[in-house]
Amino acid sequence: MTSTVDPISLPQRAASNDTEIDREALANLLVEIARNVDPDYRARLDGVPTADPRMETLRQLLVGREISELSRVTHLLDEPEQLASAVGGVLPSAAARAPHAQLGEALAPAVERAVQRSIQKSPRTLTDILYPVFLPAIRKSIGEKIDQTFQSLNETLRHIFTWHGLKWRLEAWRTGASFSEVVLKHSLVYRVEHVFLINRNSGLLIAHVTADNATSEDPQLISSMLSAIQDFVKDSFNEKEQSGLDTIRFGELRLWSEVGPFATLVAVIRGNPPEELHEIFRDVLLRIHDECSQALEQFDGDSSQLVGVETLLQTCVELKQEDSNQGFPWLVVAAVLLVLIPAGGWFLLSWQSGQRWQAYVSRLSTQPGIIVAEQKVHDGQFYIAGLRDPLAADPQALLSGTQVDPARVHSQWQFYQSLEPEFVLKRLTASLAPPDSVRLSIVNDRIVAEGEAPDTWIDRARAAARQLSAGGPVFDISKVRDVSPEARAAEHWQAYVSRLEAQPGIIVAQQRARGGHFYISGLRDPQAADPQALLSGTGVDPARVHSQWQFYQSLDPKFVLKRLVASLAPPKSVRLMTIQDRIVAVGEAPAAWINRARVASQQLSADGLSLDISELRESTPQELTHLRDAIQAVDIFFDSGKAVPGPEQLPVLDKLANQLKELAKDAREAGVTAQFMLTGHSDATGRETAKVSISAARAETVRALLKKRGVDPELLLVRGAGTFEPAEAEDSRTGSSANRRVSVTVNFH
Repeated sequence: MTSTVDPISLPQRAASNDTEIDREALANLLVEIARNVDPDYRARLDGVPTADPRMETLRQLLVGREISELSRVTHLLDEPEQLASAVGGVLPSAAARAPHAQLGEALAPAVERAVQRSIQKSPRTLTDILYPVFLPAIRKSIGEKIDQTFQSLNETLRHIFTWHGLKWRLEAWRTGASFSEVVLKHSLVYRVEHVFLINRNSGLLIAHVTADNATSEDPQLISSMLSAIQDFVKDSFNEKEQSGLDTIRFGELRLWSEVGPFATLVAVIRGNPPEELHEIFRDVLLRIHDECSQALEQFDGDSSQLVGVETLLQTCVELKQEDSNQGFPWLVVAAVLLVLIPAGGWFLLSWQSGQRWQAYVSRLSTQPGIIVAEQKVHDGQFYIAGLRDPLAADPQALLSGTQVDPARVHSQWQFYQSLEPEFVLKRLTASLAPPDSVRLSIVNDRIVAEGEAPDTWIDRARAAARQLSAGGPVFDISKVRDVSPEARAAEHWQAYVSRLEAQPGIIVAQQRARGGHFYISGLRDPQAADPQALLSGTGVDPARVHSQWQFYQSLDPKFVLKRLVASLAPPKSVRLMTIQDRIVAVGEAPAAWINRARVASQQLSADGLSLDISELRESTPQELTHLRDAIQAVDIFFDSGKAVPGPEQLPVLDKLANQLKELAKDAREAGVTAQFMLTGHSDATGRETAKVSISAARAETVRALLKKRGVDPELLLVRGAGTFEPAEAEDSRTGSSANRRVSVTVNFH
């Protein structure tokens, strides 16, 4: 069967985006396909195309919309930003419609990981979030615990040494409670009279409960007053919103406040309540918020939805603690006395016995030669042990008079040798057997031997002294003299050497005794005592003494004084004397002799001594003295800043030159030399260096002018004193002009 295939013609109609398919186009296409299908013809046809456009058209008609939506979704999944935007648009509504349990289970792991990573990355963020919430609660809790501790400590200390304290201690022992709990139970007497529940936002009174027999004014008025006080404190002191007024005290009344999220509980308490009430009020307020949270948040004055609140508040006003007026516990006191009287008697007897024993032990401890190492009392028996020197007192004999029963005393003493000087002296006397010429005694915890003894006994005593020095008292035998001839001769020789060493002007360099002969050498001043003459009365044979003395000059002041008198030959008007290791010259002398004494003083100072000639006066002829005084009264004055005197000073210079020449001539005739010191002065004007310079220049100018007038320049000395030697004070009327001068000083040599 053959057929002719005509091209399929489709109506040119775009596919609709609606859910409906173009049924007419689809029917035409199916009819055309059925009419042209010929398997035989199709098998003979070569080059049949692999894709039939009619099939593509069919696919577009059947699933075109699905293919378009699938492509759009695939593109959306390939773009993360577009996918995030799409999911974000539907996520809130999806979370709102999802069941709470399923949503919590699904989000819990992601939220936990996110919070954990956030805390690890920045812990301070969580701290900043929780700080405003937890810190006030922690601070308040710690404050209440501290107040509770101090309250308990205060009440305990107040009643610890009182009669009530004794009763309460017995009660604590009987009930098994702590003493502080019993004290607080009886001492903290209080009663909760009113409880107010006030809305935090509006200040409206939610509920009010009053205890029996408690009086008060309008509760709403009190509630408004408390809210006003809270607001006033917050506004005045800039307090935070979550804080509140905790305690108000007026006489015996206390107002305690506990702040919750939506309401504040205020309790009016009469008396001294314990700090634990804060916890009770806080628990009641927490239960009210748990049961009526929504009603408290939306409270507008209507208390109909808060019926159970007053029941919870009623538990607060039932809190009280009244003072129990119990009768005096005579039976307890009688029982205590029956127990205490025998116990007190037994204790008194034991105490007295222990005191007697301790007195005996103290007496033993003070005994020389006895060392108490251990002592104790056990089951009415006394035990003591230690060390005892055989020469010490008998411990058993010391028991007499102590009222301690010897039968109850058990002692154990070990032998030892005491180092007390009195025991050592007894043992030395027994071992050394000193002769009658030797006396042993104790001097300042030292054993001293005095007298005369043979050298054999002295050797034994010396050996005993060496043994004692290891830990015992010192045994001094230096005062025991050897009675043998050799020892006496050596003793006499040492006395002679000591006598020589004490002599001024004699220095013993070496001395020794050998073969019955004595040798000595050293230095001797010719003015010192004769060593040979000092031998008389010493008991030393002069024939056995061999001496050798070298010459030297001693620096002893009395020897130096003798040599000065011999060399200087002072005049009768001068007296040389020794004052505290110094040689002082006093009196009058010519200038020439004073110069010789000055040279001698300089030589002595090199050896460590001194010749003081400051008190010597120069014996100057009378005519020279008058002329010297007239010259020293002359001053040459200068104008300010000038180094040359004015014309009015020339007559003064002429007269001064004549006086200087006359004095120089008279001094030569008297055998002395006169020298003249020209000292320049200045006022306080200008710098200090300039003042010294101008004063020296003025002195040099006067020297030149005097030389020009015939004065020998060799006799003229100059120096500049500046302002250091003023004639008058600068603040006086003529001070400055009087200080601008050159003065003259006369010296005789």
